[in-house]
Amino acid sequence: MAAPRPPPLGAPGGGPGGSGGAAPVAGVSMRMFHGEVFLGEMEVFPMKQGGEGGLPFPSNEIRVSHLSPPSERCPPLAILQTIAPFSVRCKLQSKLMPPLPSLHRLYLTCFNEFKSAVVVVGDEELHLVAMPTKSEKVPCFWCCSARSGLYASSVRMLNLRCLAIVFDLDETLIVANTMKSFEDRIEMLSRRMDVEDDPVRIAGMSAEIKRYIEDKELLKEFIDTDTVTDNGKIVGTQKEEVQPVSGGQERVLRPVIRLPDRNAILTRINPEIRDTSVFVKLRPAWEELRSYLTAKGRKRFEVYVCTMAERDYALEMWRLLDPEGNLISPQQLSERITCVKSGSKKSLQNVFRDRGCHPKMAMVIDDRLNVWDDKDQHRVHVVPAYIPYYAPQAEMANAVPVLCVARNVACNVRGGFFREFDENLLRKVFELFYENGLLDLPYAPDVGDYLVCEDTNFVPSNKDQAPIPEGMRGAEVEKRLNGQLYRGEQREGQQMSSSTRSPDDEGMSFRGTGAGRNVQPNGGALAIAPSVFVTVLQEIGRLCDSKVEFRSTVSNGKSMQFSVEVLFSNEKIGVGIGKTRDEAQVQAAEKALQNLESSYLSFVAPIAGVPNKDSRKSPGSGNGFLEDVTCSDVDISMHEPSGSTLKQDHSNNLDKLSSVMSLIREHCLEDQHLVFRDQVQNSSPARIEEYHFQVELAGQILGRGSGSDRDIAKLLAAEEALKTLKSTSDPQIKKYLRPVRCNG
Repeated sequence: MAAPRPPPLGAPGGGPGGSGGAAPVAGVSMRMFHGEVFLGEMEVFPMKQGGEGGLPFPSNEIRVSHLSPPSERCPPLAILQTIAPFSVRCKLQSKLMPPLPSLHRLYLTCFNEFKSAVVVVGDEELHLVAMPTKSEKVPCFWCCSARSGLYASSVRMLNLRCLAIVFDLDETLIVANTMKSFEDRIEMLSRRMDVEDDPVRIAGMSAEIKRYIEDKELLKEFIDTDTVTDNGKIVGTQKEEVQPVSGGQERVLRPVIRLPDRNAILTRINPEIRDTSVFVKLRPAWEELRSYLTAKGRKRFEVYVCTMAERDYALEMWRLLDPEGNLISPQQLSERITCVKSGSKKSLQNVFRDRGCHPKMAMVIDDRLNVWDDKDQHRVHVVPAYIPYYAPQAEMANAVPVLCVARNVACNVRGGFFREFDENLLRKVFELFYENGLLDLPYAPDVGDYLVCEDTNFVPSNKDQAPIPEGMRGAEVEKRLNGQLYRGEQREGQQMSSSTRSPDDEGMSFRGTGAGRNVQPNGGALAIAPSVFVTVLQEIGRLCDSKVEFRSTVSNGKSMQFSVEVLFSNEKIGVGIGKTRDEAQVQAAEKALQNLESSYLSFVAPIAGVPNKDSRKSPGSGNGFLEDVTCSDVDISMHEPSGSTLKQDHSNNLDKLSSVMSLIREHCLEDQHLVFRDQVQNSSPARIEEYHFQVELAGQILGRGSGSDRDIAKLLAAEEALKTLKSTSDPQIKKYLRPVRCNG
């Protein structure tokens, strides 16, 4: 007598949506092979009515070509739901009972090692995902489709907790000029001054011309002598080798002068032709953003470039930004840098034409939103255009520079994405059985869920003219360097002097960012927006190695008010309410900073290695950053606390809490799973406050603590959590812990 099998699709509990009243869907018998090895007869159930017409296998046979790469922590169904949502095409189960040993081995290998069996059909991969079943143990699979090659790249990124980041170049990260472009901009500004009668605007344009002339003279000196005079010192060129993008290319050495104090680089696109020299200004804080992307030797983001520049220019500009190839290796440059023709739309689908990443796992940093395809715009973090000649102080007007804000945004996006992935998607996927349907699949996170897109263009008033576009777009550089200049440029310049900006002109816009700023034309002062509280708070979190999260809700009432909570190291430290999300966020951040100043800095300082300072001191340093302090590695000895000693020395409690936190973090694979929850309870008629803390790891309670002092309660909870981590056998907790290493 044959053993019972799970109900087929359409049967009670087995249909695509798990509906029990649908008529059974007939299965189709197919032979299954791994290469040329016969595995057995499979019964295949389409996800929709229609029988064989709905099945993806050619010739009515299933040929597994290979197994997917193994995953350390992500089951194949979670990966496929992320890169190809609801792509289940059919379900398969063994027709023979007991199944052939070869089929049983394939099923167990896929199930235990987080692999899928891959059937290649044209440009598509069909992944057979081993599923548990509620009935008799029998090999059962779900068949999901994905674009060829996408799964292999995605499993690596998801295992490493890595996303993708796409950079624009011109006026996002750099501004480049040749001698001709300097001369054109000086001439245009001079014509504007001739017809201007406002002394304030004349003074602003005069200062702008002076900045152009200063850099033009440096570029002229570089062209003539291969040196520049910077602050009275003569700086000579360094020969920098250009790594070949493809095989067979000759070795190229370019003369380069780097002036880090000016955030400037002089280079020569063609080393043999001096007229191809270019003066490049790098956006401040690029080094800080770059170091975050590859901090501690592991990539947090895979880096791509998408620009409207010509290819040779784009390759050289990126080489200047990433000379050591830490962000994009020379072997990857050809597929990682995408050049889009002017007038065309940028798209993530085009950027990832090699299937190195799915658009849902990528964010973009660009100074323009409208150049991106509509379906990608919610994944773009828009930065204000870099305008070092028109408004050089714009970058330092706020406590945190533009690219530092971008770094904080990237950090929050990554944290939010993988929190959703771990706490929702992974948890629910582990609960699914073969008998479940499509509607039981959980929502997969999208980078766009954690970005707020802003595209605030600069619109000149009746009095203020738009700034002249700074630098050159890559196509313009290429034309100038190759001598392909248009005679109509002079006419275009005259027209520009009396017209306002067109919607497609990249060089004449200002953008809003999370840091918010009001730019005054002609180099005037910039007002610091209230949302500086947000960026300063994020910067404090980075320095203290603590996550800063903003969680918002909208009331259902007629008032439509927004409420935003600030979580610092997963503790709520501020709440704001406003008519808009931004208003509520700023209010919450301001309150959070006040709370940090009064009570929390004393706790985070010993953890982050931050020396004791006057918390009222301005957070900005000379370059607009909060001061970075490197933590030293110290051996920590643990002692059991007692109730009396806990109350004796507050600083000892903080030091001990810091030690316990460090040990807890050493046990955990990722800090983002760790949550501290606190609540003040009035435990007596005298209303004496008692603090209660609870430590959770991915929803599992590790320890609790209570006391009349906040730090005591937290320390007790942390120590109980550390004991739990050391002794636990709970598989739901152990999967978030680092493997135990044996010494000796």
